[in-house]
Amino acid sequence: MQILKRLLRWGLVLALAAVLLVAAAIGTAYWLIAPKLPDVATLKDYHMQVPLKVLTADGKLIASFGEMRRIPVSIEQVPDRLKHAVLSAEDGNFYNHPGVDWHGIVRAVMHVILSGGDKGSGGSTITQQVARNFFLSPEKLYSRKLTEIFIALQMEHELSKDEILTLYLNKMFLGHRAYGVAAAAAYYYGKNLDQLTNAQAAMIAGTFQLPSLVNPINSPARALARRNWVLGEMHHNHYLSDSEYQAAIAEPNDAYPHEQSIQTDAPYMAEMVRQQVLNLLGNDAFNEGYVVKTTLDSQRQTEANKAVWDGLHIYDMRHGWRGPEAHQNLGADPDRQSLDAILANYPAVADMSSGIVTASSGDRATVYLGGGRNIALDLASVRWARPYVNDSRTGAAPTAVDQVVKPGDVVWVVPGDAGHWSLSQIPAAQSALVSLRPEDGAVQALVGGFSFTRSKFNRAVMAARQPGSSFKPYIYSAAFERGFTTASIVNDAPIVLPDASRPDGTWTPSNDDDKFSGPIRLREALVESKNLVSVRLLSAIGVGYARQYLTRFGFRPDVLPNNLSMALGTASVSPMTMAQGYAVFANGGYLIKPYYITEIDNRDGQPVYVARPPRTCQDCQQRLLDNAAPAPPPADFANQALLDKVPASATSLAVAQSSPPAEATSAASTAGSGDAGSPVLAPHVIDIRNDYLITSMMKDVILNGTGRAAKVLNRPDLAGKTGSTNDHRDAWFAGFNGDLVTTVWVGFDNFDSLGKGEFGARAALPIWIDYMGAALKGLPMNSLPMPPGISTVMINRDTGLPTSPDDPNAMSEQFKIEDVDRLRNQATQQQEDPQQHSYDIF
Repeated sequence: MQILKRLLRWGLVLALAAVLLVAAAIGTAYWLIAPKLPDVATLKDYHMQVPLKVLTADGKLIASFGEMRRIPVSIEQVPDRLKHAVLSAEDGNFYNHPGVDWHGIVRAVMHVILSGGDKGSGGSTITQQVARNFFLSPEKLYSRKLTEIFIALQMEHELSKDEILTLYLNKMFLGHRAYGVAAAAAYYYGKNLDQLTNAQAAMIAGTFQLPSLVNPINSPARALARRNWVLGEMHHNHYLSDSEYQAAIAEPNDAYPHEQSIQTDAPYMAEMVRQQVLNLLGNDAFNEGYVVKTTLDSQRQTEANKAVWDGLHIYDMRHGWRGPEAHQNLGADPDRQSLDAILANYPAVADMSSGIVTASSGDRATVYLGGGRNIALDLASVRWARPYVNDSRTGAAPTAVDQVVKPGDVVWVVPGDAGHWSLSQIPAAQSALVSLRPEDGAVQALVGGFSFTRSKFNRAVMAARQPGSSFKPYIYSAAFERGFTTASIVNDAPIVLPDASRPDGTWTPSNDDDKFSGPIRLREALVESKNLVSVRLLSAIGVGYARQYLTRFGFRPDVLPNNLSMALGTASVSPMTMAQGYAVFANGGYLIKPYYITEIDNRDGQPVYVARPPRTCQDCQQRLLDNAAPAPPPADFANQALLDKVPASATSLAVAQSSPPAEATSAASTAGSGDAGSPVLAPHVIDIRNDYLITSMMKDVILNGTGRAAKVLNRPDLAGKTGSTNDHRDAWFAGFNGDLVTTVWVGFDNFDSLGKGEFGARAALPIWIDYMGAALKGLPMNSLPMPPGISTVMINRDTGLPTSPDDPNAMSEQFKIEDVDRLRNQATQQQEDPQQHSYDIF
């Protein structure tokens, strides 16, 4: 008995000593580690890395940039079934322990002792996992584990259980670049959290342990076993009834990759936004949850894509079949898996799908599209496929399907009406389309090429191409400022000019059709796109004056040739620059700046940058008080920033600034001229009467001239001009009404010829018609009203001078009112001297 008491006493002493030693050790460790412990209070305001999102003006997703998939959610947004699944899988006692599960730590220590030092895993609560993921490395060191415990205890003191669980559910990596439960639900199931079934919630919860190895896509069998174990724990913890458990266990693994759904296809715009935001915000732009709101209209962008794709397909089909994309030896009986593997190398391009011809005969071919799907091509589907010979010649039309495609050919097909498919090919030519709002330059639609995945080069803003005759309205506008009128007579006749750069020392420009009309009024000359008239006109006003005048339309002097070839559109410009210039005609004479970002918001929805673009704002108080004559834009206009950084205290002002122009006008017009909320006025660069007369001539281009195909739209408010260059290297159409200005370019990147007869009216105008018809559908007519200072006068159609109404050759024409008396004096002088030829300006 004495021995037992003595042993008990020594046992208590040793136990007490052990406790004191452990306490001393823990105290010493804490004393050593405490100065190095992070401030866990920072977790209260911790910002998860969230990708940058780019949206259209109507809220449709264009792109998401960032290495991580993450959708932060609050604890209230997490359904109970998912919380129960995660707690059952990772920490069933989470809401009861102080941040550390001492029983689990003891088990882990015993494992280390019994296994001879194997540190294994386990023993970590959710709080400890959060501590490790936010503050520590994944190394398995005793010092790290001890630090993790101290941090966990501090977290439990500073944060609530729900705050810790929220961090855990949003932070943890769950495979396939998905971080957090919401991103995992979206990627694996294409669902929001509240749409998950019990089985799906358990599958996500089971992924926390080994996300790269055990997830429902990489290792479905192991993931399914883990899911079922989690369901068992949920059942054991009374989170699932017997029937719910049995139903969940029976549910198959239906996970597959769900990439984030792009709602509007605008990759060229997305890249423009990415670069601008990177310049503004640096590398943090892609992980701080910024949301970029653009000016893009999703419906108009969709119509622009379709117009460009259809237009290039039609052009390409005119020039013949260049053969299949590739050819594969299929063998006697190819299986579905091998065919799918081949097609994996040919992902969809624009509106086209790839397929493999598995059988062909005279009247049909069978094409495998992947995923077990087959379609048929009949003779009508391939009849366009004349063999390509050169850019202006094709071979004979096929009379049998197997003349065009054979088994093993990898081909492209496009869907048509009623499930019908047609043979296609990736167009060799390229196109670009830019559509702006003339009021303020907001980009409504932008297409930089046929396929961004095949070519990142953005032809809408980066291409420097010759605009050809679409440049002539600028020359005519300059001439009107020098006294010429719509009725001025200029000689459309051959001309020889000195040119030291040519072998014979002369330049002999000609019209596209090599025909000449002789004396012709300027209105007719523009409608018929007479090159020689433009050359004579530019010679009359002077190249130097014209180059200076054209800066009013946004052109830099260095892109404008310092010779008479400028009259034929030999400047190097982009479709965006041409759209900016034509917007001056569309809006009444004001130079706007194209822009495409309206606002950049932080993760809390507060704007950090807001656009303040120059606007015509013709009804604003500042504009009404501005009596300055039209003049060239300020020298620094091109470099003025469009996006203003918003101070943290100016959120309400920023929101007001970001309102649509129509809504912002009334509020802005009451602000003082120095007020940050007042509108930025676009510079008034050309006389509205000049604008009106040039626009009326471009309306005639559509009514009677090279753009007459656009009459199909039945909109008398449309105006525009075709453009073609030497050897048909570039085809253009630029046009507008009061709501929209759009330019279309078609050509080859390597400057090859588009082929004989491929003028702007044939290659580019159909794209413009398709787009503008859809973009303006349902909108009322909108064009400039006749401004004060314009007079309608009867003129003689041959002389261009005022005449009496009873003149059998009389017609009406419009002039600036100050030109009328001058022209009447000329008419009187001509009556007195019939030998005078007003058209001979040289």
